[in-house]
Amino acid sequence: MPEDTAEEPTPLLEARDLKKTFRVPRSASGSTRLHALGGVDITVRRGETLGLVGESGCGKSTLARVLLMLERPDSGTVRFDGVDPFALRGKELPAWRRRVQMVFQDPFASLNPRLTAEELISEPWLSHRDVVPRRERAKRVAELLEMVGLRAGDAGRYPQEFSGGQRQRIGIARALALNPDLIVCDEPVSALDLSVQAQVLNLLTELQAELGVAYLFISHDLSVVRHVADRVAVMYLGRVVESGTAEEVFTAPRHPYTASLLSAAPSLEVTREQDRRQRIVLSGEVPSPVDPPAGCRFHPRCWKAEAVCGEVVPEVEPAPGGGHHAAACHLPLEVVTAAKADS
Repeated sequence: MPEDTAEEPTPLLEARDLKKTFRVPRSASGSTRLHALGGVDITVRRGETLGLVGESGCGKSTLARVLLMLERPDSGTVRFDGVDPFALRGKELPAWRRRVQMVFQDPFASLNPRLTAEELISEPWLSHRDVVPRRERAKRVAELLEMVGLRAGDAGRYPQEFSGGQRQRIGIARALALNPDLIVCDEPVSALDLSVQAQVLNLLTELQAELGVAYLFISHDLSVVRHVADRVAVMYLGRVVESGTAEEVFTAPRHPYTASLLSAAPSLEVTREQDRRQRIVLSGEVPSPVDPPAGCRFHPRCWKAEAVCGEVVPEVEPAPGGGHHAAACHLPLEVVTAAKADS
């Protein structure tokens, strides 16, 4: 797991104050804009896994699309290895695109059923011809298949001849075909059985250790994120409300929304920490991103909310004592939230 240092190297990926809206039919309040991202800051370091957590509709996939340059933000900046990818032109653009790849959520929909595994994995080389010489492509496909736990002899089979987990392994092999520095994993195991999920997660971890690739791992499943992530960013209604190491966020959440997510997460193990953490039941409906609340977007559902929460947007503040565990909350929880339960 990457360690924090006094002078950190340039992040692999850094996004600051990203905002993105989409035009929608006029709402009851008269708004015609859906506020998908409301000023998002994230950082992904080389060789690490950043887990991006949040409920459906919070903006996780929109953020991924912006970082992959499939959408252009309304404002804000993106830096990849210190360079703004939106400013690249000519040959610089495809050279950048090969450095960032994606593993999709549904392995049944993301693979063309008319192509063999070999054709699917080698397809990126049709656009990036200099990555692997033509005469070596069959050999490289075999290497990639074996790297993800399949057989070289599977190259001639079609997607419908594989199980869901095997299809996702093909998707991972395709993402690795261009030797990327970063892979965006958008809910990569949510469509798989639990036993298969564990196999794919272990594969991703092994590949990271071997290749040094970084992951932006998007998921709503807290147990999955805790298993794979070095650091975690929690999103709510288009904003990152808490970030820190996985250990910090999962054992001592500072934002009430994070605490409520963790309190609702099922677990087969009843640890002392879980036993003393009371279930937090949120009231009210999730606000619409078309008409987001003023101030803190979580305040209509927050049990700690006061008047200031509905008036002023909270700044992201680190935990007392410094460090990288930060939360955007006027009334953050104590760093050790369970201490009071023992008194």
